[in-house]
Amino acid sequence: MSEWLRGAPGAPALAFGGDVVRVGELAAAVAAAVLPPGDGPIGCPAGMSPVRLITTVLAALERGRPVLVGGDAEEAARLEGRLPEGTALALRTSGSSGGAPTVVARTEESWLASASPLAEIAGIGASDRVAVTGPLHVSMHLYAALHALWAGASVGDGLRGASVVHATPTRLARLLDDGLEARTAVVAGAAMSASLRAGAGARLRLVEYYGAAELSFVAVGHGDGLEPFPGAEIELREAPGGRELWVRSPYLALEAIGGGMLRRDAAGYATVGDLAETAPDGRLRVLGRGDAAITTAGATVLAEHVEAVLTGLPGVAAAAVVGEPHELLGERVVAVVELDRLAADEPVADGRLDAAQQAVVDAARARLEPAELPRRWFFRAVPRTDSGKVARGAVRAALATDGLREAAGRFPDHEARDTAPDTASFAVSPPHSSEGIIESEPA
Repeated sequence: MSEWLRGAPGAPALAFGGDVVRVGELAAAVAAAVLPPGDGPIGCPAGMSPVRLITTVLAALERGRPVLVGGDAEEAARLEGRLPEGTALALRTSGSSGGAPTVVARTEESWLASASPLAEIAGIGASDRVAVTGPLHVSMHLYAALHALWAGASVGDGLRGASVVHATPTRLARLLDDGLEARTAVVAGAAMSASLRAGAGARLRLVEYYGAAELSFVAVGHGDGLEPFPGAEIELREAPGGRELWVRSPYLALEAIGGGMLRRDAAGYATVGDLAETAPDGRLRVLGRGDAAITTAGATVLAEHVEAVLTGLPGVAAAAVVGEPHELLGERVVAVVELDRLAADEPVADGRLDAAQQAVVDAARARLEPAELPRRWFFRAVPRTDSGKVARGAVRAALATDGLREAAGRFPDHEARDTAPDTASFAVSPPHSSEGIIESEPA
């Protein structure tokens, strides 16, 4: 039986869509799975049912076939001969910068190696019911599902009765608003705001980790600040935008195919360009991707930091921050701010900012340094990648084509947005949404 299936044969393994599959039944399905002929990569496209995806992934791993998660059979065939030796999992990923999809190639052992440390840190065991809150073709959610099976726990999409929840910060905030009753939340995919961290930590056991598809687990923490994940060695190296985070661990991917941000050195360390700093107590704070740094009037502004401040303001559900070319400043800071359900109910009068929008601008002015304060504001839905990350690439593309203005007054439904592709967030419109634009030039 697969190394990932460690539960008792009669114990529940999967519970998606209300159907329960027991460990023994899943093992039998894995053994009986019919895979495409040959020894090349197997495709598991987005949209495949969770049970079938997990069955196919486990069958491919059992039989030594590379499996492309998030890509179809045709895309898998194009990878034949391009994957490095030892590849078991080929994870199709598109980052927040909006570039072309990258395939991250890794061994099965690189994921198995982190299973025991995460189980100990998060307290996940065979008695748990684990809920994943995103599509399984996204690497963080697939790992969460496989990890639950490794721990002997059951995993599914139901929140009622779940003791452990894996979620992005945005999803966790909504779950808490809806009365989440889980014991533990494992959170990744984006930086958490201080207010969300404090609110979540008061209600449940919060395990926050930083990682990337290329690096897997890097750092983990239960509060403000992170420590190296067991087995990970971290170095901060000087870079143009700040101090760049490099890591050496048994969890690193083999290679990123088709571009991406992965870089390596001769000593076995790797980075995806994220910047970080250490607090006086030695704990780590990840500041964000170096390629998201905005140079404005000679100052360097980190988009993730501004987003975290804005997201922590009352009435703000999400924020995306980018830089756009400016003759005088070099770049100017632009913010797309999504108000929560209540704040978005107040209509706009004559195209001016409404009270809720003006309150966000005023609060940001009080909390941000002058160079960090956005000079253009758009109040509308924030586009996201499949994994829930802010899709800055979609925002930049919309700015470059004046797409934000063209989409004026159009907003997607709050729940449908969570799994929409990067650019779909500028497409659909429910009632009672508000949009406003304010611009200010330097004094």
